[in-house]
Amino acid sequence: MSEIKEKKVTFGRIFWPSLVAMLIASILGLILFFLILGGVIGGLTETPNYSIKDKTVLHMSLKGQIAENSSSSFNPSAMGIENKIGLSDLLFGLEKAKTDDKIKGIFLEIEDLQCGFATAREIRNAINDFEKSGKFVVAYNGGEVITQKEYYISSAANEVYGFPNSTMEFVGLGTELMFFKNTLDMLEVEMQVIRGKNNDFKSAVEPYFRTDMSDSSRLQIEKYLSSIWKDIRMDIAKDRKMSSSELNDIAENLKIHRSVDAVKYKMMDATKYRDEVLAILAKKSGIKSIDDLELNEFEKYAKKKFYNDQMGVKFGKPNIAVILAEGDVSVDGDGLTSQKICKYLREARLDKDIKTIVLRVNSPGGSALASDEIWREVKLANQKKKVIVSMGDVAASGGYYIASPAARIFAEPTTITGSIGVFGVIPFTGNMLQNKLGLTFDRVQTNKHAVLSTNRKLSPEEFSTVQNEVDVIYAQFLNRVSTGRGMTVEAVNKIARGRVWTGTDALNIGLVDQLGGIKDAINYAAKQAGIKEQKIRYWPEKKEDPIFELIEELTKEDQAKIQSSYSEMPESLKFYYQQLKKLEQLKGIQMRMPYEIVLY
Repeated sequence: MSEIKEKKVTFGRIFWPSLVAMLIASILGLILFFLILGGVIGGLTETPNYSIKDKTVLHMSLKGQIAENSSSSFNPSAMGIENKIGLSDLLFGLEKAKTDDKIKGIFLEIEDLQCGFATAREIRNAINDFEKSGKFVVAYNGGEVITQKEYYISSAANEVYGFPNSTMEFVGLGTELMFFKNTLDMLEVEMQVIRGKNNDFKSAVEPYFRTDMSDSSRLQIEKYLSSIWKDIRMDIAKDRKMSSSELNDIAENLKIHRSVDAVKYKMMDATKYRDEVLAILAKKSGIKSIDDLELNEFEKYAKKKFYNDQMGVKFGKPNIAVILAEGDVSVDGDGLTSQKICKYLREARLDKDIKTIVLRVNSPGGSALASDEIWREVKLANQKKKVIVSMGDVAASGGYYIASPAARIFAEPTTITGSIGVFGVIPFTGNMLQNKLGLTFDRVQTNKHAVLSTNRKLSPEEFSTVQNEVDVIYAQFLNRVSTGRGMTVEAVNKIARGRVWTGTDALNIGLVDQLGGIKDAINYAAKQAGIKEQKIRYWPEKKEDPIFELIEELTKEDQAKIQSSYSEMPESLKFYYQQLKKLEQLKGIQMRMPYEIVLY
């Protein structure tokens, strides 16, 4: 029997062919994966052609926060897509719908609205302007509670209806401040407060060392609340053909409890169920049946029109720049950051096609350093092409600082502005940590000021140094406003001291030049620059995310189910949570509003 020899297979003969085969398979797999993924994304990003039919009624559902700029984001707490419609989109949509032959009118519904009265007034004015085209606006107040702000906007409509059993608020304006001194005393925490010289109206720091409002704080609050309430009544009275004093009497004597009371006092036309209102809309549209009524989402209409306009302008030759600056002033992060706004201002200044710039400011202020960075860019831009400022709900402290070098400043009567002042707060937590938790601290330092810690109090010398720095920044603030507004430093100081003003009062004392909204500011800027055909480019750049849009459409019902199963944080707790988040982000000396204003 012949001997069979065993063949040995070397490691190399197994390893290298296997490796090559694996690589080839992986590459082919990746190619196949990307081909499939590309097809899926291609399908997702093929946004359906947006079109509307004849005799369409736009359904304007104002819900949640109205920001300066639209945005879409995923909200993990609610497990869904959270949309914010921007005021710019909204105003643009109303302007386009006015001349759109397919649009018969607007059906306005408002629920859980979050915006200031200046934003509310701009929406009202745009509704009034839309009505001048001869098209109708029908408002329906159908929520559990009809708030004053919601009614204020809806009262601009041709016809105003309410759900028969809705509760309604119409009681005037008020605000409540919280003071922490007693709590801090119990915790043995001392807040070392430093305000600018004569900044007695800069009351942001009062809750840390007082248990109630100072006379200065109470005076300014009473003044601006009265001013805003007067403007609100005048606007409603004009549209409802009532007197301002009559509306004040209704609020003073609590005559409105439900929507039926509003009908009784002519603040509404009638109470109706929603199907009855839809029947009215059908009739106004020349349609026989409610089933044939073409209701189209106003938000989608406005966003599409605005996006298409911006794409056309971007690749054309824009002649007006509108820069939206909203939120707390900071160097980076979210909100109104000097990194972003300075970049936008430089781009607009260096763009040869741009003839003028409108800076929309909606900010309570914030970082002194970031405010000064933005101030510099506004000044440089204004030297080359005029910068016109449009103030939103609030443009105060650092928000006013960045507006001060502009050629002209517009504000709504209900805008909160001024608050020209500076403050700093340094907590001393040493006693609390030692007496409550038993913690002690020891230090080694080469110089006596080397360790500046919240666990020891500032020495008189250190406190004086910080006070001097605050005073220097306040003096700079006064000089900035003095130069920008053409006033003496002494004259600015009389109306500064941290005091808050409404747009109406700010006009009387020279802090603003003209009352009006962003549309008024744009028209003025165009006229001054000799522009006949407005081609407006907005910063930040308008973007459209078709994937977000598709997800939103596919999951509307699922989102509603998921959201209903989650217990969301109460609004009052959300407010205080946001305040704590803001405190964490404070750095350096602040040019900030005295407090967060919540009007009831």
